[in-house]
Order: sequence, then structure tokens, then C-alpha cells
Amino acid sequence: MNEYKTVPGGICAPRGFKAAGVKTGIKSLKKEDVAIICSEQVCSVAGMYTLNKMCAAPVTLTKRHFEGGHGRAIVVNSGCANACTGDQGMQDAICMAKETATALGLLPEEVAVSSTGVIGTFLPMDKVVEGIRKAAKTLSNQGHDGAMQAIMTTDTFVKEIAIEVPVGGKMIRIAGMAKGAGMIEPNMATMLGFITTDAAIEAALLKEALEDAVERSFNAITVDGDTSTNDTVLVLANGAAGNAVISTKDETYSAFAKALEYVCIYLAKLIVRDGEGATKFLEINVTGAQNFVEAKIAAKAIANSPLVKTAFFGQDPNWGRIVAAAGYSGADMDQTRVVLFIGGHKIVADGKGTGFEADALKQVMAERDIAITLDLGVGSAQATVWTCDFSYEYVRINGEYTT
Repeated sequence: MNEYKTVPGGICAPRGFKAAGVKTGIKSLKKEDVAIICSEQVCSVAGMYTLNKMCAAPVTLTKRHFEGGHGRAIVVNSGCANACTGDQGMQDAICMAKETATALGLLPEEVAVSSTGVIGTFLPMDKVVEGIRKAAKTLSNQGHDGAMQAIMTTDTFVKEIAIEVPVGGKMIRIAGMAKGAGMIEPNMATMLGFITTDAAIEAALLKEALEDAVERSFNAITVDGDTSTNDTVLVLANGAAGNAVISTKDETYSAFAKALEYVCIYLAKLIVRDGEGATKFLEINVTGAQNFVEAKIAAKAIANSPLVKTAFFGQDPNWGRIVAAAGYSGADMDQTRVVLFIGGHKIVADGKGTGFEADALKQVMAERDIAITLDLGVGSAQATVWTCDFSYEYVRINGEYTT
């Protein structure tokens, strides 16, 4: 993967974007919990959303607002997911869009709404409205940090990046921020991802580029196999960089799409590294598959296996759990040709253990970052999925989430 020049400014690094994050007391008065991201110009927009059939009201509303491919702003709160809240939840999401539009001089349809936090509780709309009005007044091209803080829940560190890349003869910028640490298997972790760019690109191509990027990034991570009711990834492209509008799938489009994918993968990996209670960062590479879909199915089965995840937490050299997970995944494989590497060491060849010493493997599994590569022996396709281990701390966090 190409390396790109990083630039400061977070979500506000691309030209023409401002942001703000404020404290309203939804979580506590000690933490920001309402944020706005806004472009000075109308943007091409695209989104990817949760496949959970119990999707939250703000997801439904945002899909409706951004269906036409154009928009200007995102309003987001943490501390309450506004999910499983019925008609009142939808009215509250509509209110958030209207209040943001009024404060910024926009149409409500130009505003996306996102929420994250506890499911099944109603938003304290007096606090939310106050926060929206306050954030709108404090929007700044230096407001990325406040906005980032406002979307976090159980996250332990910020997840953001901004890069600069030549596209179509102009230097364009792409920036992103994300939140997520638990309830993570997006299928578009509880995760939200917001991306801004000053590139000029038609909405249909922006949507296609985002779909491809998400498939190899946010849809290639898992912490615990749970798909949230609120997962959303949005990208806004305002064209302020002055490049010729990307309207065909040419070299210019490819350069933009690769840079967008880089940003998404960078953020996705940070989500896994911040997995609730995680002590290991695991990269699962499946090779030798018939096609990408089957490679990913096998990789996800390994990544989601509680037995695999707990083995890595306990540094237990029980490699049989890895091949067993691939075996039940549904992906085609030839057990007589299966090869497994852990941390660069060949553990299985031709479907049988190589005799690699258990004590030596235990030392490999003690590392913080570990790569697992499994060759299915039936083709040439490959896929990569990132995950983490399951620890005692994960159980504590989620056993006490609302108490």
C-alpha cells in the first residue's frame, strides 16, 4: 500500500471544512458529546450503513437525506444511540437535522445525523438542542479535536488522520475520524466514521469508491462479531481543491480511490487496536482461496472465533482452533494442502503440524502484534481481516456497560 504525506488539522484539514465539539451533559459535563462537521460549499456525499435490521432512527434519516448524493453537514451525538426508540426517536433525529440546518442556514435535507451510545434510551433533547446551537456558533477550521472527542464512547484514544496526495494535477486532501472499540463488526463497530475531502468528484463515483474502500477496511475488522444498530461511514467531497471533477473511472479516479482506501484502512486498524480490553492486534491473512469472498469468509471466521481470540489472549499454542474455524467457515479448502504461519513461523504444512515447539509458539503469541497466514490450497485469491483478542477486561467492560 502506498504511503501518503500526513498533514495536521484532522477532519478540518481539507479546504472549506469546519468542525466543533461541545459538552452538554449527555455523557457528563466533563466530556464533549455533540459535534458538527460542515462544509462551506455543497458536497458530493456518500454513505455506508449498518445492515442490522434494527437500525437506529438517525441511520434511516441520513440515508433518506443523502440519497440524492449531495449535502453539507453532519451532526452527531454520543452517550445515546437513539436506537429502538420508535416514532419519538425519529422525531428527535429530525429535530437534530432541523436545528442544525437552522443554525447554519442550510436545508434539513443537507444534514446527516448520527448517534452512538446506549440502545433503547431517549435523547435528552433539551441538552442536544443546546449543544447543536453552541457547536454551530463555535465552528472552526481548528475544531477537529473537539469534534473527535465528542464522538467517543468507550474509546481510549482518538482515531483520526489527514493526508495530502496529488490527484488530477492538484494537491487534494482526505481526512477522517472514527470511533469504535466494542460491538464491532460493521458489515456495511459500535462504529462511526466521517471522512472529508476537498477533491471534486461526482457523487456516483464517490459512492463506488467508498463502497470498495469500506469492503477492505471497516468491513474487514471485527472485535466481537456484533454488528451495531448505528454503524455509519460518511464521506463529504466539496471540490475546494480545484481539480477537474472526477467523472470517469480513469487514472485520476484510481489515485483518489486508493487514497480513500488508505484513510479507511488506517482508521479501521485503530478501531481494532482500541478493541475493548484488547491486548493483541491480530492480522488474519487468508491466501490460496478460490475468490476474494471465500478468502474473507474464512478470515472472518478465524477472527470471530472466541476460542481463537481467547487462545491468543492466554498465549495458548492451540493452533488447531485456527484451522478448525476456517474449516467450518463455508469457504472451500483442501485440507491436504493447508499451510499455516503464525508470526512468520510455519506451524502447519500439507494439513499437518510441522512439529514447531509449543513453547516457542507460546513466545510468538506473547507479541503484541501478530500476523496469521492461512493458505487454503484451492486458488490464488486472498483477503485480510484485522481483529484483537478477548480478555477478562472485555467481559468486565461489557458486563457493566449500563451499570
